[in-house]
Amino acid sequence: MVVNDPDAQRRVLNRLKRARGQLDAVIASVESGGRCRDVVTQLSAVSSALDRAGFAIIATAMKDCVTDPEQAAADEDGLTTAELEKLFLSLA
Repeated sequence: MVVNDPDAQRRVLNRLKRARGQLDAVIASVESGGRCRDVVTQLSAVSSALDRAGFAIIATAMKDCVTDPEQAAADEDGLTTAELEKLFLSLA
């Protein structure tokens, strides 16, 4: 499971759904010949929402790793500290 904490999972899903709505608005704006500035502003909002969702997922994994490192490493998709760092940097 990507996010084990139900509250964290809800927050991530809310961010992703917000990003999906923003992306739909970008698509509609491009289809209707929207202004460049407006489209880019909307794209920036989508990108930010996706980044925030990614950071929330990584933060949850880091918390799990710190709270119970042995269990985190034993989990099916358990991440090492190096892997978490690499994922974090991929979003930065």
